[in-house]
Amino acid sequence: MDLLQYIDGIYEAAVVPEKWPDVLGSLSQEVSGDGGVLFTFARKDMSWTTSSGIRDLFLEFLNDGWAAINPRPVRLSAGNHPGFVRDSDVFTAEELANDPVYAFYRRKGIGWAVGTMLDTPSGDSIVFSFERAYSKGPVPTEVVQAFDRIRPHLARGALLAARLGLEQARSMANTLLALGLPGGVLDRRGRLVASNALLDALVPSTMQDRRDRLMLSDPLADRLLEGALSYRGLPGAGSRSIPIAAAIGRPAMIVHLLPIHGVANDVFSVGRSLVVVTPVDRSAVPNAEVIQGLFDLTPAEARVARSIGEARSVEDIAAAQGISRETVRAQLKAVLAKTGLSRQQELVSLLAGRHLPWA
Repeated sequence: MDLLQYIDGIYEAAVVPEKWPDVLGSLSQEVSGDGGVLFTFARKDMSWTTSSGIRDLFLEFLNDGWAAINPRPVRLSAGNHPGFVRDSDVFTAEELANDPVYAFYRRKGIGWAVGTMLDTPSGDSIVFSFERAYSKGPVPTEVVQAFDRIRPHLARGALLAARLGLEQARSMANTLLALGLPGGVLDRRGRLVASNALLDALVPSTMQDRRDRLMLSDPLADRLLEGALSYRGLPGAGSRSIPIAAAIGRPAMIVHLLPIHGVANDVFSVGRSLVVVTPVDRSAVPNAEVIQGLFDLTPAEARVARSIGEARSVEDIAAAQGISRETVRAQLKAVLAKTGLSRQQELVSLLAGRHLPWA
């Protein structure tokens, strides 16, 4: 069996992540298999891709919670074997017969696999796994040996993809620098993987580059950031803007957390979010368009926020805009929720660049 014919495809997929499903599908055919899976993980975070034929099954595997109790990665890691291994190499026949995850596999017609685990300098682990129909029996030894011959290329391809992802993150941070904006890139755990000089200048007074994640020095703002980062792992997570109160020698600021689009197809992508910081000008209340952009507000909410920033009452706003006081109050409530504030006066202070009561 000669798997060296797939080497070019492996390196192409490292540069063009959309190619990984085709590579996984081709390699899976060499084990007379039903599909291939590639995933990277660290702690509870995981990114993945599969060949087309097994994608729906893998989604079911994730959605039904089987991934959380999957014994394969644990055994692969514990074995620390520098090559591909089969289920039958790391589990006894009794374990395979009684494990609930393998019961799921077998109900779906699979249950034999050959896989390998690779560790990266970033601390992430990478797993390649190729599934085989249960009716066909364990993967033959000669197939394992053939996969071992291309394992170095899979490892180099994965590391190349990770390095390219890091270079992309640095390029994004430098682009923000050219625009005069403090900015950087966060990975899926919220760790700062790239930053520009303007963002670095805000450390540690405004933010702190911790090992676990980026943190904001203001406790309330940091709680909002922590919540935004937790939500970011969910489908449909959008942008979020977080206010930071003014301090001595520093204006009030807005920290924007923006999703990096297109990474869903790249299992090795380093960056998951852009973090961008914009100061609030003390000299004037921002116009409605700026406020809308800062806090992801609707146009109506932005108009109410600007009016509140000008210290106008709910009654005055309602009369000026020809709407009811209840509508203004509802829009104001939405504005406070999106800015992370609790009181109307806090919004006035924020938009005027003054210290907030909780600062």
